[in-house]
Amino acid sequence: MVPGEESILSNLRRGALEYCVLALLRPGARYGLDIARALGADGILMSGEGTLYPLLARLRKAGLVETTWQESTAGPPRRYYALTEDGERALATFTRAWHPFRDAVDAALEQRAEPT
Repeated sequence: MVPGEESILSNLRRGALEYCVLALLRPGARYGLDIARALGADGILMSGEGTLYPLLARLRKAGLVETTWQESTAGPPRRYYALTEDGERALATFTRAWHPFRDAVDAALEQRAEPT
């Protein structure tokens, strides 16, 4: 990684990670490790599980996700996280804001210096 890149990624994650979690839950409930694997697959969105479980707890406390326990054939019961109606609304609001924001950032990054 280039010096400073981790700091930039950390700041970008801070604003978007919770909405990425909500988006992963849109199709249906998932358990924590499954969410961690999906978010950490490329090493960009999440670098380790240490931030995920406190984030899931905050989302639950905010009423954006709800949890249930389900038996597992591969070990102890698992806590599954599902999107609530408030979580759906928060994700929809973020999506509406994200697209023009992303486009504006892309446009700024693609600007070329004007010849003098």
